[in-house]
Amino acid sequence: MADSTQSEKISSSHGGDGFVDASAGQKAPSPDKDSKSTPQAASIVRELIYWRDVKMSGTVFGVTLLLLLSLAAFSVVSVLSYLLLALLIVTISFRVFKSVVQAVQKSDEGHPFRAYMEKDISLSSESFSRYVDTGLRHGNCVLKQLSRLFLVEDLVDSLKLAVFMWLMTYVGAVFNGITLLIIAHILVFSIPVVYEKYKTPIDRYVGIVHNQVKSVVSKVQAKVPGLSKRKPE
Repeated sequence: MADSTQSEKISSSHGGDGFVDASAGQKAPSPDKDSKSTPQAASIVRELIYWRDVKMSGTVFGVTLLLLLSLAAFSVVSVLSYLLLALLIVTISFRVFKSVVQAVQKSDEGHPFRAYMEKDISLSSESFSRYVDTGLRHGNCVLKQLSRLFLVEDLVDSLKLAVFMWLMTYVGAVFNGITLLIIAHILVFSIPVVYEKYKTPIDRYVGIVHNQVKSVVSKVQAKVPGLSKRKPE
């Protein structure tokens, strides 16, 4: 009897350990839910710039372009004030209209925006921490690249940045920041579609240009001392 009792205790203790392991496995953190947010956002942006849904892409393109044009003509404070004022006019007008309709029809439908008011739009601490961590990660990568370029870890890359900044001085003399944003916005919504349609010839010509630039850079590195990259041992 004593042996059977001890065996039952041992088996129950093993079963309890197995139950704890199973529950621990069930309570394990699921990073997949957080990691899915970035691919989903990337897929949404990809569908917009490739015009998968013409109405949605056209709406986003038109509204954003109108906002940038407004910022080019007016100050940021004026644009924000006009946008918020227009939104308030729309919501107040709709609220008054629904109130009049309910009074005439003697119905009790309640607040017209009740469904939106009951939605939880608060930002959880987990989501906030995730966004902060993502921003810090990207910020650290940018700082690392900047320190590598400005501290001349690689002379060729630093010279490329210097040439690019020199060219940007001429661009800045012709265009201001808002104009560059408008041009970039138009290019973002046009270049992917054009590239998708004419991918083969574009890749061929880009490859030719890339090979020519690579050949010129290699010749310069070979002739100028100190520019050649060290080969890894």
